[in-house]
Amino acid sequence: MSPNVLMSKNDTKKINQIKKFKETKEIILKYQEFIKKNFDYVGENFTYEARSIHYKNKKNSKGIYGTATKEDIKELKEEGIETELVPWIKDNTN
Repeated sequence: MSPNVLMSKNDTKKINQIKKFKETKEIILKYQEFIKKNFDYVGENFTYEARSIHYKNKKNSKGIYGTATKEDIKELKEEGIETELVPWIKDNTN
């Protein structure tokens, strides 16, 4: 016979939050895998590479991903260069 458990509303809420977190994490990791397979990683050179592609100084058959500061992203946007902020999770996080 299985034991019965009575959970409080707070317990149920916490369990649901944990489930939602795990589901969200899985989705983010799937996006990351897609990006890694289909985009070129340019690291901290993201701003430079984005401008090079935008102003046609550099041909690139794939999109790029990397890191940039908030100020860099703001400047790119002001120049008409579209970027997207993607949440990134290290593979070893719980």
